[in-house]
Amino acid sequence: MRASRVAASLYGARAAVCEMPFATVASDSLGGVGGTCVLRGCVPKKLLVYASKYSHEFEESRGFGWTYDTDPKHDWSTLMTNKNLELKRLVRVQTNMLKNSGVTIIEGRGKVVDPHTVSVDGKLYTAKNILIAVGGRPSMPDIPGIEHVIDSDAALDLTSRPEKIAVVGGGYIALEFAGIFNGLKSGVHVFIRQKKVLRGFYEEVRDFVADQMSLRGITFHTEETPQAVTKSDDGLLTLKTNKGSINGFSHVMFATGRKPNTKNLGLEEVGVKMDKHGAIVVDEFSRTSVDSIWAVGDVTNRVNLTPVALMEGGALAIEKYGDVDIYTSNFRPLRATLSGLPDRVYMKVIVCANTDKVIGVHMCGEDAPEIIQGIAIAVKAGLRKQNFDATVGVHPITAEELVTMRNPTRKVRRDAADKAKMKDEATSQKLEASAFTYALVSSFIFVVIVAGVKVMCRKIRAFRSHQISQATRIIIVCKGGLFGDSTTRVHHCSVVSQSSHIFIYNSVLVHH
Repeated sequence: MRASRVAASLYGARAAVCEMPFATVASDSLGGVGGTCVLRGCVPKKLLVYASKYSHEFEESRGFGWTYDTDPKHDWSTLMTNKNLELKRLVRVQTNMLKNSGVTIIEGRGKVVDPHTVSVDGKLYTAKNILIAVGGRPSMPDIPGIEHVIDSDAALDLTSRPEKIAVVGGGYIALEFAGIFNGLKSGVHVFIRQKKVLRGFYEEVRDFVADQMSLRGITFHTEETPQAVTKSDDGLLTLKTNKGSINGFSHVMFATGRKPNTKNLGLEEVGVKMDKHGAIVVDEFSRTSVDSIWAVGDVTNRVNLTPVALMEGGALAIEKYGDVDIYTSNFRPLRATLSGLPDRVYMKVIVCANTDKVIGVHMCGEDAPEIIQGIAIAVKAGLRKQNFDATVGVHPITAEELVTMRNPTRKVRRDAADKAKMKDEATSQKLEASAFTYALVSSFIFVVIVAGVKVMCRKIRAFRSHQISQATRIIIVCKGGLFGDSTTRVHHCSVVSQSSHIFIYNSVLVHH
């Protein structure tokens, strides 16, 4: 969408978007204008997050004197109906944005038939260049009974609330849904292959999140690998792992990663090289093995712009800034003092010891996305710790803790770091953003990190600088998928001047 709107409205190119018909759950023939973020990612997930938070607030309110003759009850069908009405409204908004930008919408499924031609349900469209940006789709293991399992796409559009659900996976998507279903009063069991959740995230964040989720009633099964799912005569599911079996689940959800959404695009037939995972191989300018075909985003399986974290918060900072001072605080928020609930907040500020510059901020706790947005501006602006210390804290609120931490919890120095290299060098190579902000958002807790490092999108920006003249038409052809390309990537790659292109774009575009 963004590529076509920019091309048409800013550069005067003839542009068309090929998009499949709307559906709340994507398939090979269904999608919808708006993409992953709008239709089956950020927006519907956040609506479910809001719904799930009320149960905790009802519980909190008792400590403040509120009583209820009967416990509040939740109506699942009302939530799903209103959620879907909002999605349809957003589709209309997105559609009007395209039309108002001069973009033509072609409804159907696209397939590349030669280096300059795309077929949309049998009708051919040609152009000088083709851009593939179809993102990724959920990937699930090939185990017996996998047909009984749902993915994160289907989990957003269930016809009934799960009574008891097994969530397989320890990443942020798995934990988001675990928090949502827990807040909506489902029994939740999380199965992970590792010892801890959120592999690759900062260690204290991993521990803090798991502890808080456990206190909310979520059961974790660590170091368990799923082997099979069986369905009994009463419709209930049993999940078998390497450690045994647990039965009685109404739903089993897998959130175990994604794969490039390149199936049935016709790419191999026209000579586009792909790796063993189905990702498109590209050069530093995002050009494929076919000169007229380009690819960006998750379909290339390079740096996926979904939350990626540091194993140790200060390690990467040391590589760039040298000596680092780390300030941390783990405290009980004011509202928990009367509610009696075990809620806590964790904050961390990373400071370059040589310059006093704040180079990173971490937070786990309620309202972290709202708080961290303002802090992100300060980090991006290069403010120093003395600026934080000189700021008057608004009292009494959670955020004031960020300007009242005076003494470092620990000091990390380069000479010590040189003796203990980063354990995960691959992670550090991926984190190349000038001010990289990410947020893990679930119904029970929020995790946000801002880290100051180099620009991640230099290769993507290089594509933007590639100029092609003599524009005739820009076509954007879409196919279904889940959690696809980042808006940032698409924006960088869509700023083309006077060009003749075909863009193949994901019908479920963005997970931010």
